[in-house]
Amino acid sequence: MNKPDLLLINPGNKKVTYGKLSEVFSGIEPPVWTGLLASFIRDKGFEVAIIDADAEKLSTQEIVERIVACDPILIGVGTIGANPSAASTPKMAAASQVLKLLKAKQLKGKTVAYGIHVSALPEKTLKEEAVDFVCRGESFYPILELLKTLKTDQEMGDLLIKGLWYVKNGKVIANGWADLIKDLDELGFIAWDLLPMDKYRAHNWHCFDHVNQRSPYAVIYTSLGCPFDCKYCNIRALYNGQPGIRYRSISKVVEEIDFLVKKYAVKNFKILDELFVLNKERVNQFCDLLIERNYDLNIWAYARIDTVDEAILNKLKKAGVNWLAYGIEAASRKVREEVSKGRFDQAAIKRVVEMTKDAGINIIGNFMFGLPDDDLESMQETLDLAKELNCEYINFYTTMAYPGSRLYQESLKQGIKLSSNWLEYSQISRETIPLATKHISAKEVLSFRDRAFDEYYKNPRYLKMVEEKFGQPTLEHIKQMLEHKLNRKLFEDPLECSQIS
Repeated sequence: MNKPDLLLINPGNKKVTYGKLSEVFSGIEPPVWTGLLASFIRDKGFEVAIIDADAEKLSTQEIVERIVACDPILIGVGTIGANPSAASTPKMAAASQVLKLLKAKQLKGKTVAYGIHVSALPEKTLKEEAVDFVCRGESFYPILELLKTLKTDQEMGDLLIKGLWYVKNGKVIANGWADLIKDLDELGFIAWDLLPMDKYRAHNWHCFDHVNQRSPYAVIYTSLGCPFDCKYCNIRALYNGQPGIRYRSISKVVEEIDFLVKKYAVKNFKILDELFVLNKERVNQFCDLLIERNYDLNIWAYARIDTVDEAILNKLKKAGVNWLAYGIEAASRKVREEVSKGRFDQAAIKRVVEMTKDAGINIIGNFMFGLPDDDLESMQETLDLAKELNCEYINFYTTMAYPGSRLYQESLKQGIKLSSNWLEYSQISRETIPLATKHISAKEVLSFRDRAFDEYYKNPRYLKMVEEKFGQPTLEHIKQMLEHKLNRKLFEDPLECSQIS
């Protein structure tokens, strides 16, 4: 490989984030945003390389040694994952370590950070991290223009590049938001050839039908952005602070799936879109093209309770969509309405869950504990609803004030002390500390969440359903997962924790 002009780093430390769960149970996802950026820059004539440290399980020292060996002009460090809320701010902890060690090496190459977290906090990042530049918004155009400048200018003057922030003479130079890519087809395919495709594996639940065959695995996208504006979500920090959605042509999406199936024999796919089942005309077109191909894929995607119907569910199943993720969040409509997620009631939730199961599609139900109006009674109501629905898998999240979300801004205005230890925003790590609610402490929220997880997966009704539907190997897999108890700092010495107010 020639010396790269741009070297992109996907940092990460799964052992810190997931503990022992990282060894078998967690997924390992391709860094879609990093792959898209690499493709975009390469298509403009530059040499690009990627180090996916998360997938390759590299230590910070190993990452830096590889960077030094490559000697790039520009080093891009990503703070974004395939799950924007949960994999942006926690990833900053690993990114920070890389940047700090790089600075000590005094390389000629410049560093630039991109992704949701730094986009939400560009000034704070520049002041606190060992980084030369930060991208606010989508990173495609700012990094392209920065790279052009670094390759041609001997001495850089003022950089008037939209979305590119930096420090000059002790002052933060703020260049606003980056321009959004208007035509997503301009991005082309993800740079799959630059990624360690043999390292990726699907989430365990995604492959409950074949729990020991989770690779090959790929993530595809058909749209960027989301038209909704849930208070706890920080996705809009990547899109100029505004809700909205842009679509990629379905023909290009399916063309990339064709490539992945034929080149890498991928069977397990995640559709990255924040909300895939929204525009039914597009979804139908997507399904029709995959049904024609008869690839026998195993796909999962996000939907909403209020965006599906019987016809679209049946079509999705025929196309190979075996799992849909619904953000149910809470049983109480009042609790959901406070975070702009209250457009449906429990009757609608139960009806759609039944309709989805009738179509032969499994459900990954997403629930949250610790929303601002939650108390122990309302969280118990949420757990009871989850157990009644008996989804094939569930995620129980605790509420975090992620930088870039409205909840983050409101928390600051209310004088709530928010941590700058970014690992505290990771759901499964030892450092996890959720927000306190109006009624209960952070410790009570986290304690309820961990107890609820055990209670759900040890529920005899759930275990019976799993054995009947997926068989004994999957049942044993779940039992093994439950043997791994989470280690929580908050239960050891709560006085040392910073979000307990």
